[in-house]
Amino acid sequence: MAPDARRRLGDAGEALVARWYEARGFVVVDRNWRCREGELDLVCAGQQSGVAVLVFCEVKTRRSTAFGSPLEAVTVTKQRRIRVLARRWLEEQGSGGRDAVAARTRAPRLRFDVASVLALPGAAPEITVVEAAF
Repeated sequence: MAPDARRRLGDAGEALVARWYEARGFVVVDRNWRCREGELDLVCAGQQSGVAVLVFCEVKTRRSTAFGSPLEAVTVTKQRRIRVLARRWLEEQGSGGRDAVAARTRAPRLRFDVASVLALPGAAPEITVVEAAF
């Protein structure tokens, strides 16, 4: 798949997952945030069991399962990188780090989710979100 087509597929998957969160009362705080270590796909703020939560979501979109489930692409190495990126994102939010973000988003808890979008040709995309995946 050409890089532009891959990027469009990824963007479409992220948009679907962003709408999934919004339908559940979350607000997308940031999307495709980048720093030198990499990129965070989605950062969302919302409520879980009555407690404010800030979610860092890695989105994987695929057109087939020929190379496994999209969820399988989020390896332990990728999980570590996402944690580093989340820390960088929190640091960027202000000198107060996590406290500043919590105050801004009212989110005392952090959660790391993984979302899979399977966009098989001729079928509606299937969205699976694994909350607190790691």
